[in-house]
Amino acid sequence: MDDTGEDLPRSGPAEERFRDGKLSAAGDYVDGEKCGEWKYYFRNGRLKAIGRYTAGRLEGRWTWYRESGNLLQTGEFTGGEQSGVWKRYHPGGELYDVGEYVAGKQSGEWISYDADGNPAGAKDR
Repeated sequence: MDDTGEDLPRSGPAEERFRDGKLSAAGDYVDGEKCGEWKYYFRNGRLKAIGRYTAGRLEGRWTWYRESGNLLQTGEFTGGEQSGVWKRYHPGGELYDVGEYVAGKQSGEWISYDADGNPAGAKDR
């Protein structure tokens, strides 16, 4: 609240917590919107995801991890929509598939790989 008692949009550093008090996310707000780098965590304290927001919308490169610490997926956002090349990974860390998003939808050929990293097929989407 400001000096007149009116609520102001939230700005500054912020933390989100699980019910047990452990950190679940940390980042900044600007005028009530998530902005800049945010990090999300599993209950075990390991990093779950890291990326940026612009005016409350996901923007730029984001990376997600499994609870084991291995990569889950990486990709880009433009204006809050998935865009560009996205990659997902097998639990052991090997590439699972790769393809492109256009305006938030899978587009073109997506190539999948087996757990040993060998091409296993392709699908047009």
